[in-house]
Amino acid sequence: MSSLKFGTSGLRGLVTDLVGGPSYAYACAFFRSVPVGDGRRDVVIGRDLRDSSPGIAATVARAAAAEGFTAIDCGALPTPALALEAQRRGACAVMVTGSHIPEDRNGLKFYRPEGEITKADEAAILAALGDITEADAAPDAPGATPEPDAVARYRQRYGAAFAPDILQGLRVAVYQQSSVARDLLTDLLAGFGAQVTPIGRSDTFVPIDTEAHRPEDIAFIAEVMTSGAYDALVTTDGDADRPLIADGTGRILRGDVLGLITARFLGADAVVVPVTAGSALEQSGGFARVVRTKVGSPFVIAGMEQAQAAGARIIVGFEANGGFLLGSDVVRDGRTLPALPTRDAMLPILATLAAARAAGTALADLVASLDAGEMASDRLPNTPAERSGAFLDRLRDAAFRDEFLRPVGVPQDVDQQDGIRIGLDGGRTIHFRASGNAPELRCYAEAKTARDAQDLVRWGLGAAAAAMADRA
Repeated sequence: MSSLKFGTSGLRGLVTDLVGGPSYAYACAFFRSVPVGDGRRDVVIGRDLRDSSPGIAATVARAAAAEGFTAIDCGALPTPALALEAQRRGACAVMVTGSHIPEDRNGLKFYRPEGEITKADEAAILAALGDITEADAAPDAPGATPEPDAVARYRQRYGAAFAPDILQGLRVAVYQQSSVARDLLTDLLAGFGAQVTPIGRSDTFVPIDTEAHRPEDIAFIAEVMTSGAYDALVTTDGDADRPLIADGTGRILRGDVLGLITARFLGADAVVVPVTAGSALEQSGGFARVVRTKVGSPFVIAGMEQAQAAGARIIVGFEANGGFLLGSDVVRDGRTLPALPTRDAMLPILATLAAARAAGTALADLVASLDAGEMASDRLPNTPAERSGAFLDRLRDAAFRDEFLRPVGVPQDVDQQDGIRIGLDGGRTIHFRASGNAPELRCYAEAKTARDAQDLVRWGLGAAAAAMADRA
């Protein structure tokens, strides 16, 4: 059975299940499902720094030629940089990346000329798969045309939007690891006046998860920051659409906190976030409109489109992993930052550092001023969808829910958009949902203190495991 599956953002699975015929078939199915009419049939192709990515990208280019598309090779670059190039050209795009998952896995992110594919587009791709095989490829298919300037245009997007001294004097460590943006990020921050020190460059792939941090990453970052030499440490996941920022104490900032700071910095009046983002958005964000959606950038994008239709002026979206989506143009100090409705790591990194510098305060103090509470999350691995689904169905019953939660609190409200998110007394929340990418049950909690949030997650996973065992 193949591991390939569409999750919250693109197709992912084991490299052994993706290379060769499968990646060819999925790429062909995507090209067949795109209604391009009589327009120019171009596709820009990019990749991250995994060992398997160049070969898969070449397969996608062969599929493009087989389906009558002109393939344009943008090389190794951030996913948002590829999306920007596709937007500029009015072209389709395919990014070869597994994002933050281990190197034995990889994936494909698809973009139509209008932007990221929707869940309906995913269904159309699956329907178009049919019996496509790599043997259908023409042996003399033309190669992709190189496009070496896509990264430079992405960098210029920010160079034109912000004053050249917005980070003047900040001391920033750039944890380069194997991020596809490692050189770009170093150069960009230095260009805005920061004193930048690149550290931790790796020739092997490092699976940086900006939401569920590995213990070794936490320890490395804490050790680096103990010297007191830096005001912040920054990095991204593998394809640079999710940011990671640690303050001067070495504490990693939550992705939704980065989003909150960035939204305020941009003067947003409408914010769209998945249900996993913290409650501070409604409680102290100061935004005219907060819309919550299911987890996944396609849902956030749909929410931003609804906010635009409702008349919102400056529309942003972000996820708990820190990926930030800009749904409308933003003008600041006579400079324009054009809309880019796909996950991006550069904007929240720049905006968060710039906000701290403008406030004349340390990052830790800026975050404390938000009174955003504390959140924690963890997962039960090896939990098949049928088991987690049955458990979530039981939680939808009010009587079971009240009894299940009795040891930790009294339910106040329930959000069932994506799993079950339950507000508890004392301003706490606990949220259970099945992973969209793996056989896992995830638990998220929000409380006034980090310890209380962690305790609530620990209890939640233990209680869920016991409840599922009772029905095994």
